[in-house]
Amino acid sequence: MTGPLQQAKDLIDQASKITVLTGAGISTDSGIPDFRGPNGIWTKNPEAEKASNIHYYMADPEIRKRNWALRSSGELWPNVAPNEGHSALVHLEKRGLLQMLVTQNVDGLHQMAGNDPKRVVEIHGTVKEAMCLECDWRDDIEVVLQRVREGDVDPHCSCGGLLKSATVSFGQNLFPGDIDRMFDASLSCDLLLAVGTSLQVFPVAEMLPTAVNNGAKALIVNGESTVMDQLAEIVVKGEISKVLPEIVSL
Repeated sequence: MTGPLQQAKDLIDQASKITVLTGAGISTDSGIPDFRGPNGIWTKNPEAEKASNIHYYMADPEIRKRNWALRSSGELWPNVAPNEGHSALVHLEKRGLLQMLVTQNVDGLHQMAGNDPKRVVEIHGTVKEAMCLECDWRDDIEVVLQRVREGDVDPHCSCGGLLKSATVSFGQNLFPGDIDRMFDASLSCDLLLAVGTSLQVFPVAEMLPTAVNNGAKALIVNGESTVMDQLAEIVVKGEISKVLPEIVSL
């Protein structure tokens, strides 16, 4: 191992409190496309993007019906499994180095891979659960999907409120407490490892400069350049499921 890979490995080996930030790039090798790329979910299906805007979702029952039909069919979020990139972060936790894992992804693959849910902040929510937009009801999304399969095409809560996946849509606030956990993890780490994220979505992207300004080092692992590469000690470009296991000594 030479060059950036060895330097990245050395950074990890020298750290004691690592905060990880992951984006869509870590899940593409699991068969989950990104959103805006050539083969992205929203590129291929603009209606899916509308369903991700809370204002469209609440105002148009047809958008809700199509979205629930797509979810219940399994086409939107097919059955997928964690890849070696996810396994590498589990190994990082087993080494006692992982302080917190903040993910922009809603696929639940970090927990499926074996990361402790208490160490995972799903800053944009999860597709694994459904929630009511009026009351505090929240449960496994299969409870709602089964209702859809049985003919309830626009499911509502028993309180009368609209149901949706427990993800943060455009126009919605992040879930209470998650921002605090995210920035606390940035301020208390000695290495911020950003994986598979373009670092263009805020406030999540603020994690990296926050950590660096507080004295931590930053390591970026991504398939292409990011807007914050200049802030990182080391930048590793490559296929995440291949390079990440190398630098965490999996």
